[in-house]
Amino acid sequence: MPYVKTRDGTDIYVKDWGSGRPVVLIHGWPLSSDSWDPQMMALADAGFRVIAYDRRGFGRSGQPWSGYDYDTLADDLADVMKATGADSDASIVGFSMGGGEVARYMSRHEGRGVVSAGLISSVVPYMLKTDDNPDGTPAEKLQEIADGIKKDRPAFFQSFFKDFFGEGYLTSPVSSATIDWAWRLAMQAGLKPTLACAESFGHTDFRPDLPAFRVPTLVLHGTSDKTVPIDAAGRAAAAGIANSQLVEYDGAPHGLFATEGDRLTQDLLTFLR
Repeated sequence: MPYVKTRDGTDIYVKDWGSGRPVVLIHGWPLSSDSWDPQMMALADAGFRVIAYDRRGFGRSGQPWSGYDYDTLADDLADVMKATGADSDASIVGFSMGGGEVARYMSRHEGRGVVSAGLISSVVPYMLKTDDNPDGTPAEKLQEIADGIKKDRPAFFQSFFKDFFGEGYLTSPVSSATIDWAWRLAMQAGLKPTLACAESFGHTDFRPDLPAFRVPTLVLHGTSDKTVPIDAAGRAAAAGIANSQLVEYDGAPHGLFATEGDRLTQDLLTFLR
């Protein structure tokens, strides 16, 4: 079953590996489920059933004109879980933008079937800088992202992934091939979904969703994350979620699945077990 059709008729590409208790992985912007492959392999080898899917508009999924708000994206997650039978005794883990789907699912769908959750380099609880969120990202900076994509999307993402993976400030940065691979994943997405999702993750306030986390929640975040800075994200999320565990990766950037892949995998396995 490579595709699930959502309640609004969008085709969502699904990868379903292994057998055992289900773990659903939600990828970040502007990538696809392929970014989770090393973790999927390790979790499946460890006895879990691992499900990852391409967000609508990205990877191999359909590219409808609408539906890039978090209510719809959380509904997509619910539809994937139901269609795959992963809606009981499941763990849901979101990277970056994917953390928003986790948060909105917990509130909008009352955490149905979820026994634990994970937020990795996540945008939760609120990216935008406001009077009551002083550590957030200024609106002008978020607008620069949209402007850069509209002007020259390929060039923008070549530059974007350097900070994403810590090039220039990590002692052992990822290879240039890894950056090229991430760029190719980003270019699979449609322009409309890319812009609409940037608007959603940059301006959606998840603080009201935090009380809906009623399960053990793992929060992983790099202290040198320039894409989603830790103070307004990982630290704030952990402070607002009861029964959460914050693990800070000292000096690490945003793309932990690649820069800290082995450690991330081990932390996930330890938490899931």
